[in-house]
Amino acid sequence: MTERGLLDTSTVVLLGRLDADRLPDEPLIATITLAELSVGPLVATNRKERAARQAVPQWAEADFHPIPFDADAARAFGRVAASLQAAGRTVRSRSYDAMIAAVAVANELPLFTVNPGDFTGIEGLDLRAIEHPGHDRRWR
Repeated sequence: MTERGLLDTSTVVLLGRLDADRLPDEPLIATITLAELSVGPLVATNRKERAARQAVPQWAEADFHPIPFDADAARAFGRVAASLQAAGRTVRSRSYDAMIAAVAVANELPLFTVNPGDFTGIEGLDLRAIEHPGHDRRWR
C-alpha cells in the first residue's frame, strides 16, 4: 500500500536535502503551503534571495496538486485551535501551521515535518518527525 502524507512548508523547502526513506511514498501539500511559500519572495531582502525564494513556490505549484483548505478543514481548524489553546499555545503565532494541521486532520493524513515542535499539543494529528538536515544525528 502506498503511504500518502502531507508535508508542512518547512519540509517542502528542504525536500531535496531530506532522507527520502523518511518521506511518504505520495507526498502531498496543502494550499496553505503555497500561500506561505508565496510570502518568501515578497519579503526577501535582495535580488538573489528573491530569485531563490521564487523558485520554490513555482516548483511546488508545478509538481504538486495541493489539497484545499475546504469546509472540512475549516471545521478541523476549530479542533486544532482548541487543542493548541488547551496546551497553552497561541494559534495566532502559528496560524499557517495550525491550518496545515487542520488539512491533515480533515483528510486523515499523517503530517511530515522537520519542525515537530511547531505542532505540539494538536490532538488527533498523526505527526511524523523527519530529521532536519542541519541537525546532527542525535536529534532523533
